[in-house]
Amino acid sequence: MPPGKAALKKGKNMNAEYRSVPTRFGPETGFEVKPVPPAPFRARQENELERLKAQLLSERLGALGDLEAGGQLRRAANDAAALAWVTRYPVLFFPVLFEEKAETALLHAERQEQVRERSRGLLVA
Repeated sequence: MPPGKAALKKGKNMNAEYRSVPTRFGPETGFEVKPVPPAPFRARQENELERLKAQLLSERLGALGDLEAGGQLRRAANDAAALAWVTRYPVLFFPVLFEEKAETALLHAERQEQVRERSRGLLVA
């Protein structure tokens, strides 16, 4: 039997056994929800995260003399802050994330400088 016909036959059998089920509803129950706004806590946490980010970034930039790598460090700090912010404890996670991102950014800046040096040598020759 083709699949379409089987569905029609099945539907007919089900309709033959159809019976009404009486419904009864209990009294309406109401309650009031008063959520606590999370804004003050998150705002304070955001300020702490920004202060920590500025402190760690200034320490790293102070030890670094390269301006271009400084831009990459700033981007790394922003990336680390964004990743830390989605965790439950952003101020706790930020320093580790920043160190990882900063190391990656500095390695990338170093590789870019090496490529530039080799490119200069090729252009001069």
